[in-house]
Amino acid sequence: MKIFDERFLMHRLRSTSYGGIAAATVATLLWYYRFIVDHRFSWDLLSIPITMIIIKWSMMIWYRTHD
Repeated sequence: MKIFDERFLMHRLRSTSYGGIAAATVATLLWYYRFIVDHRFSWDLLSIPITMIIIKWSMMIWYRTHD
């Protein structure tokens, strides 16, 4: 007996992906706001979208070469 079907897993995968993209977008916009308005370069906020981009590209390359 299956508790979760494939649709549930795909919905969970999509929602997690959208949540991560939204969080990185908010961090980028907050970094940009602080940079423009406060004239302060915030490395901690900039590290969030950079980390997301690095992980996303790494996983795309990994899945492309191992699929």
